[in-house]
Amino acid sequence: MASEWSSEDNKTWIFKLRDAKWSNGDPVTAQDFVYSFRRLVDPATGSYYASYLEDAKVANAQAVIDGKMPVDKLGVEAVDDKTLKITLVEPVPYFPDMMIHSSVQPVHQATVEKFGDKWTDPANIVVNGPFKPTQWIVNEKIVLEPNPAYYNASIVKLPQLTILPISQATTDVMRYQAGEIDITASELPPEQFNDLKAKLGDELKNAPTLCTYYYDLNHSKAPFDNPKVRQALTLAMDREAIADKVMGQGQISAYQFTPTAIKGGVSYTPAWKSWDKAKRIEEAKKLLAEAGYNEKNPLNFDLLYDTNESHKKIAVAASSLWKDSLGFVNVNLVNQEWKTYLDSRRNGNYQMARARWCGDYNEASTFLNLRKSNNTNNWTRYNNPKYDEVMLQTLTANVDDAARIKLYETAESLMDQDASQINIFYYSNVRLVKPYIQGYSNKDPLDQWHAKYWSVNK
Repeated sequence: MASEWSSEDNKTWIFKLRDAKWSNGDPVTAQDFVYSFRRLVDPATGSYYASYLEDAKVANAQAVIDGKMPVDKLGVEAVDDKTLKITLVEPVPYFPDMMIHSSVQPVHQATVEKFGDKWTDPANIVVNGPFKPTQWIVNEKIVLEPNPAYYNASIVKLPQLTILPISQATTDVMRYQAGEIDITASELPPEQFNDLKAKLGDELKNAPTLCTYYYDLNHSKAPFDNPKVRQALTLAMDREAIADKVMGQGQISAYQFTPTAIKGGVSYTPAWKSWDKAKRIEEAKKLLAEAGYNEKNPLNFDLLYDTNESHKKIAVAASSLWKDSLGFVNVNLVNQEWKTYLDSRRNGNYQMARARWCGDYNEASTFLNLRKSNNTNNWTRYNNPKYDEVMLQTLTANVDDAARIKLYETAESLMDQDASQINIFYYSNVRLVKPYIQGYSNKDPLDQWHAKYWSVNK
């Protein structure tokens, strides 16, 4: 919605809004953003992304989230209808990059207040993007059609876009091959990958993406409240076996949380990465023994994952690798449907859980902010004051880009020392796209859909 933006000190940002309208004809104004930002951090909203504005260093964000200040004290102001002023407490040079995220996109105040929890129903929702939802059948489909009020409506070529929630990659591929869908999700069945690549050629799109696959460890529950147990399983994880053999689609084994392809580059290498497998296993057994685990007292824990064929295969492989290499480790695999799985993680009702984090923007803080103790998405309950301090230092006035990257690498080293989680691999964005779909691109490392540029040319 912004046509231009500027800042002289990276602390006070001015955004000039273009002449745009909501789908009901109302003008999009700076006040819409003020309302939406305030709603995001309002404790009454209960957003899991509330801390996003604290991460962005918007003035008074944390105090508002904590209920210590009213929402109107948040550092966001409508100077006039088309000028938005955002005040930060520290200089954030990448702040405009953070403003692409869905959590800071404006919502229509009158609609939210009129319909409450029903404001997103297709019959009620008012939008300002290129598409407007016209049908939403839960667990079946979402249908989008062009929004004629969109400021650049002439660029939209698709008459309709239907989104289908297909949980199994094999079903996704089967329906694609049957001609029922035109674009698959960004995951293909590992066992079919080579065959699909050989048969479909250019229809298979494969590119790096800023996503990390890892296992969350609940630091507030046994056995993972013990850092020695966390470190032992980290050492004994065979990342290469999972990335190359279980997945085998271009995934890259991960030894840090931040994908190495992130803009600016962050490169931390744990000392133990250079150890051979035998030494890693020897050290892992030693750590488990120090934690009180052995053949007579085996380590038992649950590994939670959501319903998905690949997640199950990875969980089976990981549990087998730990069992084979360590001997006295027994993993109970727990499968839950998506919503139940999310609730379990958010509420801390797990020991170890399958997890994925994809960048909200192309800068390392989008990953590393997640482990700050006050982050609303820090479901592991990881808490290290030194880590918080390092992340705070990244946005002090005297820190340039090079120094910031060094601090990020220090943050990664602290996560490694604490064994905060078990990083496994970086995703590869792999999907099938029909040749008659024009305008599709997989060059965006954030894997954002740019459907307004798509068209069908049969």
